[in-house]
Amino acid sequence: MLAVRAVAYRPTPPPEWKPRTDPAPLLPDPEPFRVLGTAAAGRVDPGLLRTLHAHLVRGRRFNTQATALTRQGRLAVYPSSTGQEACQVAAALALEERDWLFPSYRDTLAAVTRGLDPVEVLGLLRGDWHTGYDPREHRIAPLSTPLATQLPHAVGLAHAARLRGDEVVALALVGDGGTSEGDFHEALNFAAVWRAPVVFLVQNNGFAISVPLAKQTAAPSLAHKAVGYGMPGRLVDGNDAPAVHQVLSEAVARARRGEGPTLVEAVTYRMEAHTNADDATRYREEPEVEAWRAHDPIALIERELTSRGLLDEDARRAVADSAEAMAARLRERMNADPVLDPMDLFAHVYADRTGQLQEQAEQLRAELEAEGDPR
Repeated sequence: MLAVRAVAYRPTPPPEWKPRTDPAPLLPDPEPFRVLGTAAAGRVDPGLLRTLHAHLVRGRRFNTQATALTRQGRLAVYPSSTGQEACQVAAALALEERDWLFPSYRDTLAAVTRGLDPVEVLGLLRGDWHTGYDPREHRIAPLSTPLATQLPHAVGLAHAARLRGDEVVALALVGDGGTSEGDFHEALNFAAVWRAPVVFLVQNNGFAISVPLAKQTAAPSLAHKAVGYGMPGRLVDGNDAPAVHQVLSEAVARARRGEGPTLVEAVTYRMEAHTNADDATRYREEPEVEAWRAHDPIALIERELTSRGLLDEDARRAVADSAEAMAARLRERMNADPVLDPMDLFAHVYADRTGQLQEQAEQLRAELEAEGDPR
């Protein structure tokens, strides 16, 4: 009998199992991409710098005014984006009118920068409406309070637009905390498989409420997560407005060319508490906040504008006065009590009202009539 030598079993999967993409081009840079303070700053269009600056100043004033409105009882809650205005301004300005913006609850400034009425933006946070504006009219999805649920919606819209032949790009904003949600995984996975024209912007502001990033992930950066889905990851200084604008503009252009999605991580910092209901002193120290205050996005861009002779005191005052006028109008309109119709609870829920919803509407109408309300 012939001796048979034992051979270790080494399964060989068929060729199709192999990754279709070389991971090297997908990896983000080791350090966040910057423009301000580098040689590239001198090549940025002066008009773009002025536009970014004006929106940053206006956005800062919007944040402080909205925060004040919560203290006056005019808003139920407000999640300030002070310190991370560059991310939201750049996101809105990187889009064309035909594109869609998918914001989270903190991205009110992105919606305002895109042209939405500030009062309508605050409708949700005031408790008047689930969405205080028409998403179709403005191409801005509802502000998403649940974490990351807007991301699959952005992918679905982008994929549908591509199937129809529309050159539409969706840009979805999410915080670092949202990357720990299943919706984040599902959205990026489907976006990459479908090569959907969508851009994901993660605003890494340091904390998911009170949980620091290191307790959420052990990845080198959130941008590195893109590689596992088969899309490029970009890492950018989130307080450098022209840098964020450049990276997002490139990602939007790439998506529009049919080259698929991009994950962008903007490293920034939440200067205020999570919301007015949060006490940030319980989980972070003041020296940390002060260190980031020295990297303020408005101060960074003003330094560049001033050094290039593009911003003098008159121009600075004009921008500040415009922002103050916006805040005054917002304050005046928000101080007026809204006229609400309880029956609006049943509006814009379904195109064809269900039997159960109709029954509830009739019950409410009967109760209002019993109270002497003709509605």
